[in-house]
Amino acid sequence: MTTKPATLGELRKLPGYAPEAPRRTVKEELRANLLKKLDTGEPLFAGIHGYEETVLPQIANAILARHNFILLGLRGQAKSRILRGLVDFLDPEIPYVAGCPIHDNPQAPLCRSCRDLIAERGDATPIAWLPRDARFVEKLATPDVTIADILGDVDPIKAARSGRDLGDELTIHYGLLPRANRGIFAVNELPDLAGKIQVGLFNIMQEGDIQIKGYPVRMPLDVLLVFTANPEDYTARGKIITPLKDRIGSEIRTHYPATVEEGVAITEQEAWVARNGGQTTVEVPRYIREVVEQTAFLAREDKRVDRRSGVSQRLPIACLESVVSSAEQRAVRNHESRSAARIADVYAALPAITGKMELEYEGELRGAENIARELIRGAVGKVFTQYLEGANLQPVVQWFELGGELKVPESAPAAEALTQLKRIQGLMEHIGRLDADGRSGPAGMAAAAEFILEGLWSHKRISRNEERGFHAERPKAPEPREQSPRPPRRQFN
Repeated sequence: MTTKPATLGELRKLPGYAPEAPRRTVKEELRANLLKKLDTGEPLFAGIHGYEETVLPQIANAILARHNFILLGLRGQAKSRILRGLVDFLDPEIPYVAGCPIHDNPQAPLCRSCRDLIAERGDATPIAWLPRDARFVEKLATPDVTIADILGDVDPIKAARSGRDLGDELTIHYGLLPRANRGIFAVNELPDLAGKIQVGLFNIMQEGDIQIKGYPVRMPLDVLLVFTANPEDYTARGKIITPLKDRIGSEIRTHYPATVEEGVAITEQEAWVARNGGQTTVEVPRYIREVVEQTAFLAREDKRVDRRSGVSQRLPIACLESVVSSAEQRAVRNHESRSAARIADVYAALPAITGKMELEYEGELRGAENIARELIRGAVGKVFTQYLEGANLQPVVQWFELGGELKVPESAPAAEALTQLKRIQGLMEHIGRLDADGRSGPAGMAAAAEFILEGLWSHKRISRNEERGFHAERPKAPEPREQSPRPPRRQFN
């Protein structure tokens, strides 16, 4: 096993680290590693779905152009995840002067202490190795952030302990940006950063250096700057000042999933569905997953929901987790070892939906819970059409029209619910469209049959309410008309 160099002299013996070797910047390092990924066909960002033809090619262009860039998009569009994924384009590790707070390059040190150390010890200068994960510095912008937090300031305690003047460069306490030297510095929600703090980024964006308050020192940092922002928050919570926006190389717009299939893939990846160590196994049928995802899609299109705030992808993720919890709770109460999520479990997940929608005035009047119920009903209708289009369900409808009623309690065991559902003529003949392999057992069969009834209700072919469950509204008999006496017929001669 080869040991890594521990001193500057040992480092200089390695290929690429000789004194005369060219020094590669962070942006050149990112560019070179990105080109390798593109050449081998390796995915650029792990766990990112739906951006393959839109956002990711634009990010690749920005990195290849050595641009600082900003991601603009509504909440829940994976902006922060993308920024954190940039570390995969960095080298596995790099050498730096041991103990340096800004991870100085031992071949070209910036800070005064490292220059003095190398001048004093030469090839015996100790070297440490920095892993790629430690080269990413992230700051959430808030109104209370100061310029000292970002760039740095005088450290009177350091000055007192070392016996130095406050104006000495060695008394500097470095901020987050210098500590991101030779790495990536990310600012989330850039409009929330005060204007005067944004001004402090001008030099690093254009000239590549910073000037720390009170010190006649310029530090040409080697760093990639990336930002995120919600475009609808510019006027509500702040704005990106024009000179800073002009210095950002690329502005990349993110978006929500374009199709339900993409949304299902993202939710399946992020939601905690596999409950290891539980007393029961919960299966979530594909059509239930699509109903959850379709609910988010309809919410993004609904005029009663504030589109400027957006409907985060966290809505279907949290909703699906609640659906599984509801099915798990029912199974445990009924001492069942296997359970399947039903449409009733989606309605039980309303608390995971209502808090993730900002409503317009009309929506506030209607109420968040009522809006959520209507969205679920609309989602069921769309998924029902997809799976059961062309199916002859008239015998099922007729069973209700002849006076049949069915109310399946949410807490009913799967076997009991299936027994009741089998009473409906023609219903069980169609569950194969939802449960193609037929191996889901009573729990899956009951869930599929109940979904068909919910779909018929969503299309207004049968009725449903809390008291009677599923039923058919009987047409009301016409009220008899009041017959007024006829006027006498006039006689004409």
